[in-house]
Amino acid sequence: MQALQPGSSQNDHCEGGFRVWQIPHRSLLAQALGGVFEDRDAFHSAANISKMEQGIPLVDEDRWPWFESQRQPIVFQRDHTPRYVLACSALKQVYRDRLRGQDGADQLGFVYLKDLIDLIRQRMEGRDHFMASSLLESQFATMEEPLVAGMVEIEAPPEAIVADLASRLLRGGA
Repeated sequence: MQALQPGSSQNDHCEGGFRVWQIPHRSLLAQALGGVFEDRDAFHSAANISKMEQGIPLVDEDRWPWFESQRQPIVFQRDHTPRYVLACSALKQVYRDRLRGQDGADQLGFVYLKDLIDLIRQRMEGRDHFMASSLLESQFATMEEPLVAGMVEIEAPPEAIVADLASRLLRGGA
């Protein structure tokens, strides 16, 4: 991942496969970077949310309009905050490419929260979210590990992950 310099009007994109961090921990990363955090799950269509609640995996046709709408806040926030941490499940490279648009690595970076299925299943049990835990296997089957991204394994406590990521991003790398 290309580092983003402190005080720049560039965006960080923080993504993990399966929404296992609780929002306060992810927002702590944006806070540590002096920026803004948004969990973009709230912006799924009612039809997509209904499918996920029923345990029906989304297909690309479901996702394309949602990913198109995710590009807009990336561009908007560039002029409004030094750092924008956006959390969403960009499982495939083509999804990450759609989010990137024409941005270079110096404008938009990705952080991959590498997940272990058993740990995720355990964390999903204690969260309040519309995605049925039965979708976990389909998410792992869909996931394409990023070729270019900062990678973080999530076994550490969330506070340690935030401190590590913030330190690496502010130093110029993830």
